[in-house]
Amino acid sequence: MPEDFYHTISQSVKAEFKERKSKFIASVIPIENKEQAKNELDKIKKEFHKASHNCYAWRLGSEGLDFRSSDDGEPNGSGGKPILFALKKYDISDVILVVTRFFGGTKLGIGGLARAYGGAAELALENIEKKQVDVFKRVSIFCTYEEIDIVKNILSVYAISYEDIYTDSIVITAHIPRSKVDEFCQKIVSKTNARAGFRLLD
Repeated sequence: MPEDFYHTISQSVKAEFKERKSKFIASVIPIENKEQAKNELDKIKKEFHKASHNCYAWRLGSEGLDFRSSDDGEPNGSGGKPILFALKKYDISDVILVVTRFFGGTKLGIGGLARAYGGAAELALENIEKKQVDVFKRVSIFCTYEEIDIVKNILSVYAISYEDIYTDSIVITAHIPRSKVDEFCQKIVSKTNARAGFRLLD
């Protein structure tokens, strides 16, 4: 069963690594979507406009299953894959990691490149500060004033957070961890003898 949270990073981190006169600069940056990944990559290309290559990998989503990597002209599999492997090793998502190479005149070979790109990536990742991202579903609960205490007791056990609107009746929008949604909804119905109802919003 998928977990109810995953990790990203709280802020950008850079690290520098040298291998046989080539300089590698790793930049790991938090992102929210593919468009932002592209924008951050473009910024780095402008910042290091004299660089030989900007190999990168990014991951998005709670499982990190939305991902991409690029060797940016380096031999196939020598840049993007080691960087993506490093992101998976540190188990973070919603990030892009770009390793910029300034060629020093000595060829490293595919194995040497893979070690250098992967090593630079890990050097940056050693200094990240992880941030937990909760994975939840939104549930709308509607009840009368007679049931509100029961409903709020259930919310105190299950909800990450919630907002409520009081009119003739009460409507609550709750953020429930995805693995607990079915159990939460069953509790709402059973504990109020079906006088309170719910609707899944996500």
